[in-house]
Amino acid sequence: MSRIRNVVIVVTLLAAAALAQTAPTQAELTSLLREFLHAAEVGDRAVFDRFFADDAIYTRSAGVTITKADIMKNVEPPKPGEPRDKYGADDVTVHQHGDTAVVAFRLVQETTENGKSVTHHYRNTGTFMRLPCAGDSVKNCWRVIAWQATRIPEEQPKQ
Repeated sequence: MSRIRNVVIVVTLLAAAALAQTAPTQAELTSLLREFLHAAEVGDRAVFDRFFADDAIYTRSAGVTITKADIMKNVEPPKPGEPRDKYGADDVTVHQHGDTAVVAFRLVQETTENGKSVTHHYRNTGTFMRLPCAGDSVKNCWRVIAWQATRIPEEQPKQ
């Protein structure tokens, strides 16, 4: 009987440890995602550099695969007077597997097209891994190693 009780205690402790590890990771990665989306609005290169691992692979919604270097070429603040896109995330799901985590969410982009305000939606999935932080070989941080963006088709008006 004591052997069964010991097994139950060990399993309970392992489950509690797993749950404790997931909750802070969900909050940490959701916060990191929101920081990144704000950086996309303002063109903050430093945040992009920390967010993506040097060998990250990004598959754009157009089906084109690009590298971190390609991403960094296009990160710049909006020009004065130029409309600024806004980005948000909802339906965020985090699945952690040790030092790797998958984050899936719906991206909401508010932009201006032909002088009109337009909203686009995307499903994004990012794979994060704990890697050395940018500029710090001692500390590990969550960094994106792979990213996939898929545009959600706009609803067509009913005729």
